[in-house]
Amino acid sequence: MFCCDHNAVRSPMAEGIMKKLYGTDTYVQSVGVRNDLEIDGFAIAVCKELGVELSRHRSRSFEEMQQWGDDLSSFDLVVALSPASQRSALELTRYFHLTVEYWPIMDPTGIGENREQKLNAYRQSRDQIISKLKDRFGPPSEAA
Repeated sequence: MFCCDHNAVRSPMAEGIMKKLYGTDTYVQSVGVRNDLEIDGFAIAVCKELGVELSRHRSRSFEEMQQWGDDLSSFDLVVALSPASQRSALELTRYFHLTVEYWPIMDPTGIGENREQKLNAYRQSRDQIISKLKDRFGPPSEAA
């Protein structure tokens, strides 16, 4: 499971890219500490460049995830992509035997003055995620 602040940029990108690179052998979801934002258009655009479709993603929080029947105990690993989500993940998983890892992925929101600069910031975050995925899980099952 990937988590970030709003489940609108980094964690949906990580979920979509993980599914693209490693297929359906692993159950992958993403959540946010809050779900007060919709999926970010720049995140959709930079993932689409790799053939990763995010436009149908619906943001959800840890609380909603559990209300919808996805229990944290069904995951082996929680990857926090922001400090706030790391704190929440550690708090929520203290009674479960699962690993919480923190990957310091840059938050691209608010970076750049024009569209191309913003896209470049989102590409940086996307590429950081890809690098971390490959470091953690090895070569992808599909060419990236």
